[in-house]
Amino acid sequence: MVQGDSIVQIGVILLSILGLWIGARLLVDAVVRLARRFGLSDLTIGLTIVAMGTSTPELAVSLDATLKGFGDLAVANVLGSNIYNLAFILGVISLLKVIPIAESLVHRDGIALLASTLIGGIAVFDLRITRFEGVLLAGTFVAYTAYLLRANQSDSTTSPDQAPGNGGVASSVTERVAFRGRDFGLLLGGLALVLVSGDYMVVAASELARGVGISEWVIGGTIVAAGTSTPEFAVSLVAIQRGSLGVSVGNIVGSNIYNITGILGVAAIVRPLVVSGLALETLAWLAGVSLLMVAALWTKRELSRVEGAFFTTSEIARWILGLLGLVG
Repeated sequence: MVQGDSIVQIGVILLSILGLWIGARLLVDAVVRLARRFGLSDLTIGLTIVAMGTSTPELAVSLDATLKGFGDLAVANVLGSNIYNLAFILGVISLLKVIPIAESLVHRDGIALLASTLIGGIAVFDLRITRFEGVLLAGTFVAYTAYLLRANQSDSTTSPDQAPGNGGVASSVTERVAFRGRDFGLLLGGLALVLVSGDYMVVAASELARGVGISEWVIGGTIVAAGTSTPEFAVSLVAIQRGSLGVSVGNIVGSNIYNITGILGVAAIVRPLVVSGLALETLAWLAGVSLLMVAALWTKRELSRVEGAFFTTSEIARWILGLLGLVG
């Protein structure tokens, strides 16, 4: 009976992943059109609007888990998603094609990635995130976003490999477009689908963990994390097809900064989070992957196939060790 229930829960998780992906895509497309209506640059849209849009599943799942009292699931989803984004998604993308990196992404946003990881790590280190710490985390994200929006107003050019969705054609400010009623309907529909799918995923993941004897932390940091990161994977693949290679990195970096500051911050404001000691192992893994990734991008301003293979293999190893109960 337990095995049959586990199969059902796995099926629910898979359907939830599909719902999260479809909902996030509808939401991102609608919000990007809204952003272009206000003339935001392509680079700014990629680092802020697209990054936040593709992280909507993480937000929905972590908030739902927080409200249900599953602190491990809420935090593991964020930390696991960040590791998966850097190691697996960028790793796989670089195996398909070497990714050249713009200097601004390496210097400005690479440093912001490391800083956000450090700040989030300090908050999680005592195995609890208070409301006050949540306010500081959320405030950090607001400040970073405000800085990017200010930079958008002063930038006169955008590098060709940073323009999302335009086939690699650079533009300093994205062409203004109309935001129609249909776009508003897609925005609301995508948001509703993400929220409903996220709720089903949290319930199914927690029941699956109990049924098969695997901790909620491991399930949240692997299966749920990968599921909520499907929009990031989709956007990165589309960026390669359109020749906008830098978007693959910009989307991931922006999403990771948003996850660990914005999402954890909001979740802790809603309800203070308490997690198990396994959080420290995952936190150490995330810090190591983040440092190695920024170092790899800093050296030659590209992510080579060899480096991509290393990061991809490291994530596969983390999954195997986690599901076997050897690491958190």
